[in-house]
Amino acid sequence: MTSSATGTASPLADARITRIETIPLKVPLERAATGSTLKLTHRCTIVTRVHTDAGVVGECFNANDDELQADIIRLIHDELEPLLRGQRVAAIDDAWAAARRSTEPFLRDRRVALRAQACVDSAMHDAVGKLAGAPLHLLWGGARERVPVVALGGYYRQSGDLEALADEVAELKAFGIHGLKLKIGGKTPAEDALRAEAVRKAGGDAFTLACDANQGWTREQALEFVRRTRDLNLAWFEEPCRWDNDRADMAVVRAVGGVPTAAGQSELSRFGCRDLLTAGAIDICNFDASWGGGPTEWRRVAMMASAFNVTAMQHLEPQIGLMMSAGVSNGRYAEVMLPWRDPFFYKLVANQPERPFVDGYYTLPTAPGWGMVFDTDYLEFARRK
Repeated sequence: MTSSATGTASPLADARITRIETIPLKVPLERAATGSTLKLTHRCTIVTRVHTDAGVVGECFNANDDELQADIIRLIHDELEPLLRGQRVAAIDDAWAAARRSTEPFLRDRRVALRAQACVDSAMHDAVGKLAGAPLHLLWGGARERVPVVALGGYYRQSGDLEALADEVAELKAFGIHGLKLKIGGKTPAEDALRAEAVRKAGGDAFTLACDANQGWTREQALEFVRRTRDLNLAWFEEPCRWDNDRADMAVVRAVGGVPTAAGQSELSRFGCRDLLTAGAIDICNFDASWGGGPTEWRRVAMMASAFNVTAMQHLEPQIGLMMSAGVSNGRYAEVMLPWRDPFFYKLVANQPERPFVDGYYTLPTAPGWGMVFDTDYLEFARRK
């Protein structure tokens, strides 16, 4: 690539990776986040920096996996860094293919390699954006400049659950978020239907309400929940059925229940998402780039989903999900959380607007790459000792 004005090479054309830096972070949550099949007490992440010989540093944070964090970092430095050192930053697909070899050892937990690959891939995309001088969503097509958001929330409480849900909806609306993806699947369909009714009553008809069972129910239970909530105008029903037969069961829930169905976060690759699509199991694919190999793989999933008229979302990680959703024509909502549940998005990103959400939308940054500037004081505070 050369500049037409000077005939000189663009910095993006030949910039090479010199080293990779990782910083593990971990902070406690203000309260436990409890769903049907999970309970979280901390928020963890890994800041990954890809240093280049052009002086540009690509950086991002990914991998919310407490028990895997040390193994992910070890794999990045022992396997991926030696493999990628000296490689062109712009050759992201080649780097992705080379890093994929780390997933091949049969007896190793593939989650570790996939998350390590995602950390490096995310930082490389940031470096490309910075070298090109443009935010990534514009480089990817610039489908939109602002993105509608929904908050992941509605976790189970020990007492006063319905009252707490109403308070949470009020807090979301005051914060500029006009939608909630409600945790369900940990109670009976009848009990969780009451929780969904409480959210709808508190939010009003214009409030976006989705429900996420985290693979907590049988097909029959999922269908019962759909019947009980038929008048609540659910935006989607996520992972309604248990994992071991979810493709077939979700296809039935989708066809019989008549509510849009979402899944994809539990898949490890685009091939698992392909199987969801060909099974007719989903209307929304929410593949997780931080769990499945990075934004490079997520964008492949989004393009494939478009061939099935299926929309795409990133599962959580709004620091990348907001921009990825805006970079594809079939992007849907982006998922966010309140500050107590996701302190990194609000405190680690120093250039976050004071009011990041307005009327249910997030306006994307215009700075190059992911558009993030890190708060170094908070980074040191959260650094895992």
